[in-house]
Amino acid sequence: MANILVVDDELGIRDLLSEILFDEGHQVELAENAAQARAARQNMRPDLVLLDIWMPDTDGVSLLKEWASTGLLTMPVIMMSGHATIDTAVDAVKIGAQAFLEKPITLQKLLKAVEQGLAREPLNLAVSSQSVVSQPASVLSMASVISEEALVPEVAQSFDLDRPLREARDAFEKAYFEFHLTQEGGSMTKVAEKTGLERTHLYRKLKQLGVDLSRSKRMA
Repeated sequence: MANILVVDDELGIRDLLSEILFDEGHQVELAENAAQARAARQNMRPDLVLLDIWMPDTDGVSLLKEWASTGLLTMPVIMMSGHATIDTAVDAVKIGAQAFLEKPITLQKLLKAVEQGLAREPLNLAVSSQSVVSQPASVLSMASVISEEALVPEVAQSFDLDRPLREARDAFEKAYFEFHLTQEGGSMTKVAEKTGLERTHLYRKLKQLGVDLSRSKRMA
C-alpha cells in the first residue's frame, strides 16, 4: 500500500492513527514534532503526510510552508486540528495542503481523506447558496481546494461579514446546525451522522453556540 507519515505531538492520536492505517495495510512512520517530521520526510519519502497544526516547536502550517518553499512538498499533506478556522484552512490549502480533518477524527472521514489524498483527488466543496448553508466552519475545514473568492460571495448573501471573524463563524455554524436539527426532527443521532461529528462533540458544540434544541423539535 502506501508509506504514511503521521505527525502529532499527542501520543494517543499517533497510536490511534497508526493502528487504523496499519490495519488498512499501510506502512506508518510516526513523528511527535517538526524536527522528527523533517528527518522522516528525508529518510522515508512518504506517499502522504497527516500533519497536526498545533505542535510545541514548529506549527504544522509553518512546516508545510517550509516544505513548499524548499521543494520538499512533493507528497499530499492532510492537515489535522481540533481548533482550525476557515482562515487557517484557506492559508494551508493555498500553501499546498490537500485537505483538513477536524479532531476528533472519525474513522470514515480519515479513510476517505487518505484514499483521496493518495489519489491526489481534492475533497469536493459545493459553493451554491444552499450547500454553503449546510457546511459549518468545522466541516469546511475538511474540504480541499477552497478559495476565498468562491466562498465569500455566497456567505455574504446571508451573513454580515463586517463582524469579527469569531462572531461571524459562530453565527454561520449556529445557522447550519439549526437547519439540520430542524430537518432531522431534533434527532442528535441523525444530525451527528449527517455532519460527521461524534455525538458528544456535537452536543458540546450546540451548547457552546447556544442552539435551542427544544425549538428545533417544535419546528420539525
